[in-house]
Amino acid sequence: MERKTILITGATSGIGEATARLFASKGWRIIVTGRRADRLRALKDELKGEYGAQVLPLVFDVRDKKQVDASLGTLPEEWRAIDVLVNNAGLAAGMEHLDAGDPADWEQMIDTNVKGLLWVTRIVAPLMIERAGAPDHDGEGGHIINTGSIAGRQVYENGAVYCASKHAVNALSQGMRIDFLRHGIRVTEIRPGMVETEFSQVRFHGDAERAAKVYDGVEALGGDDIAEAIFWAVSRPPHVCIDEMTVTPRQQANAYYTDRK
Repeated sequence: MERKTILITGATSGIGEATARLFASKGWRIIVTGRRADRLRALKDELKGEYGAQVLPLVFDVRDKKQVDASLGTLPEEWRAIDVLVNNAGLAAGMEHLDAGDPADWEQMIDTNVKGLLWVTRIVAPLMIERAGAPDHDGEGGHIINTGSIAGRQVYENGAVYCASKHAVNALSQGMRIDFLRHGIRVTEIRPGMVETEFSQVRFHGDAERAAKVYDGVEALGGDDIAEAIFWAVSRPPHVCIDEMTVTPRQQANAYYTDRK
């Protein structure tokens, strides 16, 4: 039986890296993308050594459409049959009121969280559509997973632009579900709550002490928890589509209420 292929953006850390490990352990072929070539090489070696996985690392920045087009638009023929796309690359940058925010942070978030998702989907979705319509195919489309956030439904102080970018992911996920319906492509938005990865260190521009305080008194989710949610959504029977899923730590009810011990 042909091994299935998954493409994961933002796979050099956190949720993306955990997702690559989990799917490799299940026998999938893995395309991993990110900006840090050394981490992608190390991940490839790990997945190949641990699971015998076939891994294609692609180094590019999702914010740069030319880089996306050059990398994904010239995929080797044997890697073009992508069953699952995980639009995971994303970040938060800065945490200030709008009047004190850094426009460079705003551009980074919008270019990564919104435009990057669009650039990648614009290349991969047509490959899924073409494959689903082939005479020798069963007609089942691919599956697109978009990593959103509880911030895509709830806006909190000092996070307006990040929340806006994740609200866009929510709207785009619903739009994709409609636009790709006739092609049999499933679309799922996963909305995590508090996940302890490099997220807060990036948000606070490398301030590890400030980042650590975000998780004080809370047993936060890990990248593995979200990877498991992604795998569960992907592994449902072909007639089932998990449109959206919110996953939070037990101690976090939503973006506003957290029970810190």
